[in-house]
Amino acid sequence: MRPHIIKGVFMDHKEKGQSQSVIAIVGLVLAIIALLVSFVPIVNNGAFVLGLVGAVFAIVGIVQTGKGKRRGRGTAVAGLIVAILSLVIVLVTQSMYSAAIDSVTNGAQPTDASSSLAAPAASTDAASSSASSADYSNMAPGQSVDLDNGLSVSVDKVEAGLSNYDGSKVTQVTVTYKNNGSSNASFNAFDWKASDANGAQRDETYYASQENALNSGTLSAGGTVTGTIAFEGDITKVYYYSSIVQSDSNIAWAVS
Repeated sequence: MRPHIIKGVFMDHKEKGQSQSVIAIVGLVLAIIALLVSFVPIVNNGAFVLGLVGAVFAIVGIVQTGKGKRRGRGTAVAGLIVAILSLVIVLVTQSMYSAAIDSVTNGAQPTDASSSLAAPAASTDAASSSASSADYSNMAPGQSVDLDNGLSVSVDKVEAGLSNYDGSKVTQVTVTYKNNGSSNASFNAFDWKASDANGAQRDETYYASQENALNSGTLSAGGTVTGTIAFEGDITKVYYYSSIVQSDSNIAWAVS
């Protein structure tokens, strides 16, 4: 029998005598599980941990199989690749989810295009500086503000001291939305709150004699809608909230 044939038979028997690397298999399984849940919000926190553990097991499996003690080097390498992929996906998706949550929580913000508050300037830089430093929390009725979601909103008129059906006092506010964006935008009476002299903010109230109530709806690109909102008692400020989960608003009109 030729030497190379004897060597081939010997190596074949040696490989068959080796057992599969359990560590490599565990690493691949953990990596696959991590990959499957890496897209799911909140749950992918656990996927990151599984991915790290899977990567460690895969590396150990590569070392183990590299020394010829176990079979399954391909399994270990695959586990490491999948584990790294799951970690990258978790980081990317969490960054995306975080940005989306921040956008919803903070609400739409004024843009430099809100020229109704910016004083005329001699240069583009001066105009940009003036717009960015404008105070949108104490606007006067009639002033509008352009938002980064494409909407322009304004408080147009305030009618105080109106009597409701039960004799209570209400204040009626007329507001306007203009959609400067390229897609539909929503409007809602609950986008607005009013505060009294003590700083207590309240949502709209029922007013029996209210006309042209704003209510809610969708505004097409380029469209404009004007409506009224009624608030209980006397008010000092009207606030605009672009999101129902927005905790605070820096867009307000002083009405007293």
